[in-house]
Amino acid sequence: MTTTRDPLNAILGYPESPVASAAQGPLAGATLAVKDNYDVAGYPTGGGNPDKEAESPIAVVTAPAIQSLLDAGARFIGKAQTDELTYSISGLNAHFPPPVNPRARERATGGSSSGSAAAVAGGLADIAIGSDTNGSIRVPASFCGLIGLRITHGRISMEGAMPLAPSFDTFGWFARDASLYEVVGAVLLGEDTHHETFTRPVRIPALEALLFGNEERAAYHAMLSQALDHWKRPPCFVDLPGEPGELFTCFKEIQAYEAWKVHGPFLSQKDRRLGSGVRERFAYAGSITDEQVAVAQRRRAAFANAFSAVIDPDMVVIMPSQPSAAPLKIANQEELESYREKALPLTSIAGLLGWPQITIPLGTVHDAPFGISLLAHAGSDRQLIRLAGAILQG
Repeated sequence: MTTTRDPLNAILGYPESPVASAAQGPLAGATLAVKDNYDVAGYPTGGGNPDKEAESPIAVVTAPAIQSLLDAGARFIGKAQTDELTYSISGLNAHFPPPVNPRARERATGGSSSGSAAAVAGGLADIAIGSDTNGSIRVPASFCGLIGLRITHGRISMEGAMPLAPSFDTFGWFARDASLYEVVGAVLLGEDTHHETFTRPVRIPALEALLFGNEERAAYHAMLSQALDHWKRPPCFVDLPGEPGELFTCFKEIQAYEAWKVHGPFLSQKDRRLGSGVRERFAYAGSITDEQVAVAQRRRAAFANAFSAVIDPDMVVIMPSQPSAAPLKIANQEELESYREKALPLTSIAGLLGWPQITIPLGTVHDAPFGISLLAHAGSDRQLIRLAGAILQG
C-alpha cells in the first residue's frame, strides 16, 4: 500500500511518473493535485482502500476533465489522499495518517476530498481536484478555509473517475483565492445556461436551525451580514418544502443503493478491511431494497419540483455550509457519526436538486474556519463563482 509523502499527509507516495502539461495556457505556472479517485496516466487509482489500490491497473488515459487542466498549463504534483471509497466526510481514513488541516491542526480536514483540501490550504498546490457526492468538496472547503463549488450535476464529465453514487457524483476543485477559482471554472465549465442575474437573496430558516449553538449562530450571522451587503436589500424568507432530516433520509437511501451497485461486487469478494464508519455505511447500503429506493426517488422528484417552484430564477439561497467547525481529530467514531448525521442534511439539498452550491471562507468559530454557502439554479455555476468573489472582496 502506498503511503503519504509530505508533512501534511496530503499527497500520496506513489512512484512518480511523468505527466505532461502545456507550456502555455490560462493555468500556466499553477500547481495541481488530483484526488485519488480520478485516473491519471501512469498512476493507479486507489480510492483510499488498500485492496482497491492493489487491484487497480496503472491508468493509461487521464480523466478528460483533468486532462483539460493539464492542457491549460496546470502542472501536476501528485495524487491526493481520499477518504475510503469516498464514502465519508470526516477526512480520516483508517489506512493512512490523517491529513493536516493547516488552519486548525487539532481538527479534521473533512472529506472525502481530504488530501486535496489539505494540499491547497497548506500551500502544496494552487489547485486541487476533488469530487462531491454529498459534501466532499463543500465540507472540507468550509473546514479548511477554502472556496469550494459543488457544480451542477453532470456539467463536468466524471469519465475516468471512480464512482460512488452516480446520480449525485460531481466534479469539484479547491483554491485559496477567487480569481484562480474563476479561471479554473472558465477552463472546465463553458458558458452558463442560467442567465438570470441574482437580484434577490433568500434565507431558509429550517436550514439555519441546523447550526449547532450560540457561537455558531453568532458567527453565521456575521457572515450573513457581509454577504447581504452585496445586495443592499433585505432577504426574502422561504419555507423548505420538507423537513431536513426526512430529506436527508431520502438522499441517504438513494446514495447507499447506488454505492452498493458500484462497490458491492468488490466488497462481496472478500474482507476488504474497511475502516470504522465506512464499514457500517456499506453494510447499510447492502440492505436497501428496490422498493425503498423507488419511494425515495419519487420523494426526490417531488421535492425538486416543489423547491424549484418557490425559488425564482433571480433568487440565490444563502445558507450554512456546515453546522459548525470541523470535528476534533480525537473525536471517537460515535461523535463523528453524530456530527455526520447533523451535518449532511445541509449538504443533501443541492444533491437532491442537482443544483450548484459554493462555500465561501468568510468566518471562523471555535478558532477554526467556518464557511457560508450560496445555492442557486442549475447552470449558474460561473455566476456563483463570480458572486462568491465579489462577496469575498466586500
